[in-house]
Amino acid sequence: MAKDLAEDHLSRRGGAPLKVAIAVAVLGVLGMLIVDHGPWNKPKVRPAVIANYSSTGEAARAAGAQVMPTEPKLQVEPEPPVPKPVHPVNPTSPP
Repeated sequence: MAKDLAEDHLSRRGGAPLKVAIAVAVLGVLGMLIVDHGPWNKPKVRPAVIANYSSTGEAARAAGAQVMPTEPKLQVEPEPPVPKPVHPVNPTSPP
């Protein structure tokens, strides 16, 4: 009986879906690498001398945006006017 199970196991063919899934995964990873790191996807860095605007505000105004200053931050709230304790809360006893 053990021989029948071993022969059945050896003659079984059913790895086609697994092979297709591996092939799709490999092609997907290669495709992402080519698209993300291809020669057409290099950043075009220009030195500051060639740049048209020296600040973000200038570039925004040139694009037609209205640049407004931000609202001032609120000051820190003052401490409430309560009397300060004369003695500390946890007095230390002299030795």
